[in-house]
Amino acid sequence: MSLWQALILGIVQGLTEFIPVSSTAHLLITQKLLDIPADDAMFSFLVIVQLGTLVSLFIFYWKDLWSIARATLDFKRATPERDLGFYILLATVPALLAGYLLKDAVEALFKMPMLEAGIRLFSAAILLSLAEYLGKRARRLDSMTWLDALIVGAFQVIAVFPGASRSGATISGGMFRGFDRPAAARFAFLMSVPVMLAAGAYEMLDVVQMPHLAQFLPLLTTGFLAAAFVGWLSIKWLIGYLGKHSLYSFAGYCAALGIIVWLVK
Repeated sequence: MSLWQALILGIVQGLTEFIPVSSTAHLLITQKLLDIPADDAMFSFLVIVQLGTLVSLFIFYWKDLWSIARATLDFKRATPERDLGFYILLATVPALLAGYLLKDAVEALFKMPMLEAGIRLFSAAILLSLAEYLGKRARRLDSMTWLDALIVGAFQVIAVFPGASRSGATISGGMFRGFDRPAAARFAFLMSVPVMLAAGAYEMLDVVQMPHLAQFLPLLTTGFLAAAFVGWLSIKWLIGYLGKHSLYSFAGYCAALGIIVWLVK
């Protein structure tokens, strides 16, 4: 992999991590177009570059995250921020368990990038369409309960697999529970922080043991910084978009891209 290839992958990650069109599917497609081999180093690169978009989340939601963290640590005082912190932790449990138990299976799926990307793009299209059609979109985030958090967290398990859209799955899960689009998106983004952090930290253990780490670090840094900058722009755009528009456009895009992927794979 060259620096310009790492830059392109970082931009793609930043553009698609939060927009519900499956960042992993787009990274797998880009990897194929750039003729980059699907090996362990590439898997590590894709996971670590996700930390770049995690940085963009921290920057965009730093006030929310700070107040939630403080309230959660001061757990004796009942506040909406404390409750939200507990709900985020509860929603994280299913994905962490799935990520740990299914790690080998997930890595194996990265060896068949185009097939898996196509499957997950169609899955995202169906899920987004159902969420938009069936969701009542009447609830705000302050009405969330522990059961809502657990169910939305279960949707995040889908995102453990390559090609699945983390934001698409969790936003859909929130809308199935009756939350409006902005509330579902906000909780989806906040609840992704612990999972992305855990996945990046776990993969970092493998990265530091790589035999050619010095040559690999510039690639990681380039992709990381590109993903962080573009990811912040994507969050800002999507939050404004969801306040006025439906998810059908994303569903249509995923379906169309899935067809193209299967035709040319």
